[in-house]
Amino acid sequence: MQGDAELNYAYYALHELKITPQQFARMPRREKAVLMAFIDLRVQERERLLREWLA
Repeated sequence: MQGDAELNYAYYALHELKITPQQFARMPRREKAVLMAFIDLRVQERERLLREWLA
């Protein structure tokens, strides 16, 4: 996705994790950072599985 990185994480959190934008916005900075790191790991794993499946 392009654009504001935090907005992209909020979008993912809403659609994949059912965390509302208000919940995401109110998270303490460290909690939000951990959630973003977990999202990155989840996306990387999905990409890896897709590459394996397509190979």
